[in-house]
Amino acid sequence: MAKAELDLTTEQKIKEAAVKVFTQKGYGNARTRDIAEESGINLALLNYYFRSKEKLFQIVMAERIDKLFSVLAPVLNDSSTTLEQKLEKVTDNYISMLIEHPDLPIFVLSEIRNNPEQLANRFQAKKLLTESVFIKQIAERRSDISPFHFLMNLLGMTLFPFLAKPILQPIAGSEGNYIALLEQRKKLIPKWIRLMLDET
Repeated sequence: MAKAELDLTTEQKIKEAAVKVFTQKGYGNARTRDIAEESGINLALLNYYFRSKEKLFQIVMAERIDKLFSVLAPVLNDSSTTLEQKLEKVTDNYISMLIEHPDLPIFVLSEIRNNPEQLANRFQAKKLLTESVFIKQIAERRSDISPFHFLMNLLGMTLFPFLAKPILQPIAGSEGNYIALLEQRKKLIPKWIRLMLDET
């Protein structure tokens, strides 16, 4: 294996371990030693790659938030799709991505709570949520209701089952049963939002 490949693999192992430790313990309680042990490397090697816990946290947080928000922006700003198509794409893309990365919502939520302005600026959230094609399409459909209600409902119905998974999955049964429910929501959520949009 080439050195560059080895370095990339080691760096990725450290970042994946960091996400796990930060998610379980929170930033304040996580130690670089915990991350080194989780990734199966020694502490000196971790410090060689990332220098400090703060730098490592900033890197993995940026990557996770990019992943979470990158699914949303292209769909919301696509002028070639209808509102109904956007609802289906956002729901399908988000649920698929979160099934693959179930740690994302809790990990990112803590940072949103701690540094909301920094995150809003990083992703130009105000511009995205006030000037997107999606918001304009909703406003055209329902001028009597703020489009943010529909956006909040869409994101809430999509994200909440992942945030509440520790409570909800035991009720639903096995991991497989819960994933099946999440897959069903890909079709149900757009229908529910459309009902809200069409309700007089």
